[in-house]
Amino acid sequence: MDARAREIFRRIVESYLETGEPVGSRTLSKGGVSLSPASIRNTMQDLTQLGLLGAPHVSAGRLPTHAGLRLFVDGLLEVGDVGEAERRAIEARLLAHGRNYEDALSEASSILSGLAGGAAVVVTPMRDAGVTHVEFVQLSGDRTLAIMVFDDGTVENRIIRLPLGVTPSSLQEASNFLGARLRGRTLSEAKAALQAELERARQELDASAARLVEDGLAAWSGGEVGDRALIVRGRANLLEDRDALDDLERVRSLFEDLEQKEQLIQLLDLVRDGEGVRIFIGAETRLFSLSGSAVIAAPYMTGAQKVVGAIGVIGPTRLNYARVIPLVDYTARVLGQVMNV
Repeated sequence: MDARAREIFRRIVESYLETGEPVGSRTLSKGGVSLSPASIRNTMQDLTQLGLLGAPHVSAGRLPTHAGLRLFVDGLLEVGDVGEAERRAIEARLLAHGRNYEDALSEASSILSGLAGGAAVVVTPMRDAGVTHVEFVQLSGDRTLAIMVFDDGTVENRIIRLPLGVTPSSLQEASNFLGARLRGRTLSEAKAALQAELERARQELDASAARLVEDGLAAWSGGEVGDRALIVRGRANLLEDRDALDDLERVRSLFEDLEQKEQLIQLLDLVRDGEGVRIFIGAETRLFSLSGSAVIAAPYMTGAQKVVGAIGVIGPTRLNYARVIPLVDYTARVLGQVMNV
């Protein structure tokens, strides 16, 4: 692609990202491209043959294809920076949650959906740290706080309903049983073995303590996709886009995509294998090939720079990449600070 073609291509993509409308040769000529409309049309035709531009209608202007958007994002996009006010807002809302990483994950997705638009998604960590401490603490009424401490310094808390007949001694018995068998193991290593062992130990354990152990195991997350939570915020933002309202079938397809928990977690897990922000555009992923959506995601880390999960924004392919990329990256880095507190 020569300098003239690159400039015309850049202007078409930037105009599309701003307006969502096809761009014609006369628009480019009036917009400052010092070429005749005929010369611009010839270049646009060349770009179309390369698969970088497409036309929604025969007489319409041109739009970037998914391949064109990929080329633009990888080679021509000038990424901005997060503003000072946005930095302060992200830090204040996330760091206020202290060590409660579950609240921080939910808050992070809410922050991104508000600042970036689109729907924000975060997948809970793939927990592979060893357990150092387990305890059940009785709360008021029929609830107990299940606490699990990991050797990477993080803590998981769950509030679960107490089975009938639970006494303080039952709570202690359940804590001792799990503590002795989980200590030094990861959850994914221990869960299958514990289920089998629990069957054998039922006669030794108080019935209510055995039930409490089962409920605790079910509540804590593990390393498998089915055990991990996917937090989605901001679906309503997808309906605020004017062009999206003109294409409700695409929005319906995207909403269905967002319900595919396992596939979406697997997609976000791809981010864990790379460094920094990753971008998936339209047909590059099987999940979003029909809705033609884009995903901008970044890993978040805990401990010694160990990647444990990912957070991102999902929206139409004409997302404001220059603005959203640094927002996702900065939110992921601040979320990593929360995980390390």
